[in-house]
Amino acid sequence: MTTPTKFSPAPVIDETARLLTEHYVFPEIAEQLTALLQRRLLDGAYDVDGAEELARLVTADLQSVNGDRHLRLKHHADPVPPQQGAANLDAMRRDFDTSLGGAPRVQLLDGGVAVLELAPMLFPLEWAAEPLSAALTLASRARALIVDLRANKGGDPDTVAFVCGYLLDERTHLNTMHWRGGEHTEQSWSLPHVPGARFGGSKPLYVLSSDSTFSAAEELAYDLQQLGRAVVVGEPTRGAAHPCEGWTVHPHLEVTVPIGRAVNPVSGANWEGTGVQPDVLCAAADSLDHAHALALAQLAG
Repeated sequence: MTTPTKFSPAPVIDETARLLTEHYVFPEIAEQLTALLQRRLLDGAYDVDGAEELARLVTADLQSVNGDRHLRLKHHADPVPPQQGAANLDAMRRDFDTSLGGAPRVQLLDGGVAVLELAPMLFPLEWAAEPLSAALTLASRARALIVDLRANKGGDPDTVAFVCGYLLDERTHLNTMHWRGGEHTEQSWSLPHVPGARFGGSKPLYVLSSDSTFSAAEELAYDLQQLGRAVVVGEPTRGAAHPCEGWTVHPHLEVTVPIGRAVNPVSGANWEGTGVQPDVLCAAADSLDHAHALALAQLAG
């Protein structure tokens, strides 16, 4: 009989510490976290039976210093590819194919108010441009628009800029990414032209949020809110503003490390740790009814 190989956390911790040191946008926090992980390893805190439990413990420790929600050791039930960032690609493609490309709902409510749901994420723009353009063009004829991000778990910042292009009248500075080291920055702007009809920048616009709204979906809500373009209705979002990359560190484990930080040109800040704070606070389950009522009142006024 073959004796099962005991799970060893040390290689995972060592590689996670190396990636933090090389890539985390806040080098001083990376130093603290590396010391914490190594200390916890020596103390036996990671002597567990499998990868799933290790992922839970390490993620809690990674987020214990500055609460960075993008800093995670993620467990995957199926083996993950060794290529950087490839862990979720197959699952992402399945979600894309089963959600009409990330726009599973376009509905016209009473009074000429349209609802556009963007879920379960803002997919890579090379995939999503066509279905999003179709959905946004269809919604452009509405008198008011409600963009539902309550079940959106994030995605591609380029897709955020693409969507904003349909909701504004002109090319607009949305965000600036500051990469590790502080010397290199990258600005994000809405598109000057879109491949469809714009809803535009003057008709009533509402965004629905929940405590599940995450990452790039938070950026979409925050950018539109800071520009004064949209009213956010619902719950505070999860509070993850740092773009990240993923590396496979074990056949079933992926470490995600933020490599930059977002700075909004209006607020000079971002939503990291605080979440996007709604203009109209209510339970997420009630937010659609609230936004519809607000839209009808604004149209009537």
